[in-house]
Amino acid sequence: MDTRQMRYFVALAETLHFGRAAARLNMTQPPFSRQIANLERDLGVTLVNRTSRQVHLTAAGARFLEDSRAVLAQFEIACRDARLVAKGMTGELRLGFMMHAAHRIVPQMVSRYGAIRPDVRLSLSETTPAEIEQKLLSRDLDAAITFADPSNSQIDSHTFLQDRLCLVMPPSHGLAALRSVGPEDLGQEDLIAASAAVAPTLRAAITGYFAAAGIVPRFRFEPQLQNTILRLVATGLGVALVPESICDGHMLDLVARPLVNAPTMEVALKTLRGQDNPAVAPLIALVRSQTP
Repeated sequence: MDTRQMRYFVALAETLHFGRAAARLNMTQPPFSRQIANLERDLGVTLVNRTSRQVHLTAAGARFLEDSRAVLAQFEIACRDARLVAKGMTGELRLGFMMHAAHRIVPQMVSRYGAIRPDVRLSLSETTPAEIEQKLLSRDLDAAITFADPSNSQIDSHTFLQDRLCLVMPPSHGLAALRSVGPEDLGQEDLIAASAAVAPTLRAAITGYFAAAGIVPRFRFEPQLQNTILRLVATGLGVALVPESICDGHMLDLVARPLVNAPTMEVALKTLRGQDNPAVAPLIALVRSQTP
C-alpha cells in the first residue's frame, strides 16, 4: 500500500461514485476499481459497500478516510519542506563565531540573514579562533566568522571586514587622558590577552605591534574568552589590545582609545568547501554584498 492508493480511496470517498472518482484521477473505471479492490484486500477490510445504484463508506472506510487525509496532508508538507530546504529557504544553519565577533559583527549579520531567510533556524556557537577550523572540517559547523588567517585548502574564506586594534582600560587609568596611545606608552603596562594557541592572529598582531617599536610586551594574564579579558581589565588588573569592533559605548566600566599606527586584521566568513547545506549560500552572498 502507498500514498497513491490512499489518493484513489479519498477520491472515491468524496465522490461516492467509481466512474466520477476515476475521471477525477484521469483513469478509466476498470483499473480504478481494481486498485480499490487491491487496497481492501491488502487491508483485509471492506472500505465501501457497493450496490448497483450507490456506494457508501463502511465504518472502517470512514475512519480510513480520516486517517488518509491526515497522512496525505502530512506527505504534502514533507514534500514542500524538502523543496524549501533544497532551496535554502528553511532548515538549519550552524554558525560558529570567535569571541571577538560576538559584540557587534554577529548580531548585525544574524539580523540581516534573518531578514532574507526568516524560516531558517540559526544555531549559534561561540568558540575560539583556534577551534573553528577543526569544527568546520568535522562538519560540526556549517559556517564560521573568524580572522582571515591562512586556512586549510578544504576551507573557503570570504573576507568582509577590516578590523583594527584599540586599547581598553578602566576610566581611572592614567592613559585614559590621552587621545591616542602608542606602543611606547604601554611598555610598562601589564597586558591581558588570549594566548597564541587560542587566538593566533590576534596575538601575532599584538606582539608585532610592540616588536615594531622594539618593545617586549608584559603579558600578565592569558584568558581564553574575550569577555573574561574585559572583566579583568575592568577590575584594574591590566590593559588589553582588542579588536576595534568591540570598542564602543556599550562597554561597561571601560574606555577605549585608538592606537597610533594600529595594526589591522581581516575578518572572514569561512565555510567548508563542497559543503551541502543550501542555507549557507545566502549567507555567503550576504557577506559578499557587504565586502568593501
